[in-house]
Amino acid sequence: MDRNEVIANLSKIIPQSLAEDLTDSFITMRQDVLTATLGRSAPGKFVETVVQVLQFMENGKYDPKPNVDECLKSLESRSSTLDDGLRVCAARIARAAYSLRSKRSIAHKNAVDVNQYDLKFLLASAQWIFAEIIRNLSTTTMENAGNLIAMIQAPIGGIVEDFGNKHLVLKNVRSTEEILLLLYMHYPEYVSLDELQRSMERRQKRTITNSLGMLWKQKKIDRDKTNYKLTVNGYNEAIALAQKNLE
Repeated sequence: MDRNEVIANLSKIIPQSLAEDLTDSFITMRQDVLTATLGRSAPGKFVETVVQVLQFMENGKYDPKPNVDECLKSLESRSSTLDDGLRVCAARIARAAYSLRSKRSIAHKNAVDVNQYDLKFLLASAQWIFAEIIRNLSTTTMENAGNLIAMIQAPIGGIVEDFGNKHLVLKNVRSTEEILLLLYMHYPEYVSLDELQRSMERRQKRTITNSLGMLWKQKKIDRDKTNYKLTVNGYNEAIALAQKNLE
């Protein structure tokens, strides 16, 4: 997920600070699920920022410290300029996520550890809400908005860590396999050579370009100038690689 691209798109409509808070707390939740890091405040921060975003969309201003549950509860019970996807559906999903974060205590340990499936539910809820906000706020083309939503909805792999401005393949694999896994995280979008080199900074640039050339000849990737994306063949191989390295 390209943090800067998402923030740039959102900040055309909402304040930069809200765009950054929403995106950064979402990225932290993705990292928490990937690394099984428990007890962070990201879910609560995400929902609080969602409330502020909805307030700004509705009134052009927002509370610095909103009463999250009360704001969400009242939103769906009154008339609003927001569409029902945000006013009703997003509000109810956000309330459920906020309740789970507040009442279940993510850091709590018990005979059956609830942390992982709680975190996964919270992330799935955040993905839906974030995608709906993008759909309503995006000032770009429908195609680009769809690509942003695809980035947000991208599945979390257990071998690629998302840092917002780059990805890191955590397993020791060949350079061609690393490229396939990195492109898989962005599928179906093109990824620039600069971004691939940033994510593969531990390798020499010549190794990266040679590997890209090999994959292109094998029809596992396609290219547009200095941008690359997976073909169907490459996508299927990337899935197989991910499954193999998660065993």
